[in-house]
Amino acid sequence: MICRQFHQKNPRSLSQWWRFVSSATAPPSRASSAAADSELVPVFRAQDDIFKKPKMLFSSKNRCPESSWSMPIGISRCRFSTQTMADAPFDGVVDVPLAQTGEGIAECELLKWFVQEGEQVEEFQPLCEVQSDKATIEITSRYKGRVSKVLHVPGDIVKVGETLLKMVVDEDALFSQPSEILEVIKAQVPDASKPEDAGPGVSKPKVGGVRSTPAVRNLAKQYGVNIEDVRGTGEEGRVLKEDILAYAARGGVLSETSASADQSLEGDQIIPNISSTYGWEYEDQTIPLRGFQRAMVKAMTLAAKIPHFHYVDEINCNALVELKASFQRANSDAGVKYTFLPVLIKSLSMALSKYPMLNSCFSDESQEVTLKGSHNIGIAMATPHGLVVPNIKKVQSLSIFEITKELARLQELALANKLSSDDISRGTITLSNIGAIGGKFGSPLINAPEVSIIAIGRIQKVPQYDEGGNVYPASIMTVNIGSDHRVLDGATVAKFCNEWKQFIEKPELLMLHTR
Repeated sequence: MICRQFHQKNPRSLSQWWRFVSSATAPPSRASSAAADSELVPVFRAQDDIFKKPKMLFSSKNRCPESSWSMPIGISRCRFSTQTMADAPFDGVVDVPLAQTGEGIAECELLKWFVQEGEQVEEFQPLCEVQSDKATIEITSRYKGRVSKVLHVPGDIVKVGETLLKMVVDEDALFSQPSEILEVIKAQVPDASKPEDAGPGVSKPKVGGVRSTPAVRNLAKQYGVNIEDVRGTGEEGRVLKEDILAYAARGGVLSETSASADQSLEGDQIIPNISSTYGWEYEDQTIPLRGFQRAMVKAMTLAAKIPHFHYVDEINCNALVELKASFQRANSDAGVKYTFLPVLIKSLSMALSKYPMLNSCFSDESQEVTLKGSHNIGIAMATPHGLVVPNIKKVQSLSIFEITKELARLQELALANKLSSDDISRGTITLSNIGAIGGKFGSPLINAPEVSIIAIGRIQKVPQYDEGGNVYPASIMTVNIGSDHRVLDGATVAKFCNEWKQFIEKPELLMLHTR
């Protein structure tokens, strides 16, 4: 940003300064004396070099010459920052890009806009909401100004660094803007002299482009229909497939297509179609993968390259069922609901303390295994937005009550699609409770770079035999431990499972290791 002295002495716009400097850098008249020429030429060259050679402008070694020519343009021993000059708006309009939302994130899906074209925006005001393969993030404004043009619509995939919208931050510079930008701003700024409702015959300007899905846009291209001409009947003016077909029928596109199909069948025997007799139509539907679903594609593709092996065992949960019922009877907080999962998570952490290799991460590039100090146990959760795996941090230092509250918090955020990047990063081992939905056990795939994942089935009553041969009912849970065979072997996983098993079957042993 140009120094304060520059602005206070000569409050002019950038375009005005450029015209002034261009005229000031003209060569001096030949009528001047040789002495005057020798004094002014270096000054003109210095001023000309500053604006024609950007490196001189940002160099701390090059200062403005100490002469009267430095004062009219307001530069007197001023220094500039390359960072601030790069962010300075040109003629008042700035591009607001999609910033880096997290490490390794190259693109995000635009979920919704909080602003419209022509709307006044304050600094740090939320502009839009985007979703990466890790979290949902709000993008805020770095400037105070007015939105001139929105370049994307909800559902678009925007790459990091790509411009989201254009914003006017200097109202005085609007006179030098292209006519199309000015027309957009004038069209969106409400006119007090006109009533808000101009009647049914007057269409309101569309804000932020046409709302539609990629499948609908593809259908419009197939029929040669300009989607901007179609009036959407969906929510908030969204263009639906039925709108495209109806518009194409009114324009004669469908009739021409059917006519050409009939001409191609002339002279051939027409075989009746049985399904058309009953008027049944079945259409394919293309669904783009977004957000967490795209993340699952990448994670499972990577997991397919890992050599897996699985270890399956059964655990008697009679004592666990009684412990849960005891917790619920003594529960004085109506907002807390006890389940089997918090006890399973805590007992899992106890077993990991003895077998830390299962709480590690493997680097394929360096061929190294990192034993993680914290037990950040991830919990796989099925949500309307896809499968997500948030993790509970430092389980070894939490009580069962604290684990219960943290688990409830993560479940609430996952259902609302509000998990932060910290909630779903830095996991060390994953626990998938497939039994909450159904099934005895699953065959899970590792969530790299972790080396182990555990799937637990539902607890069900089955007949068991005691040592005397007597039959008794038992609550049995099946567990399936998937492990990276490059790091873990079957004996290590079996010993770990036996350790975890005894904590579940005899919960009183947890008291011996609680810190």
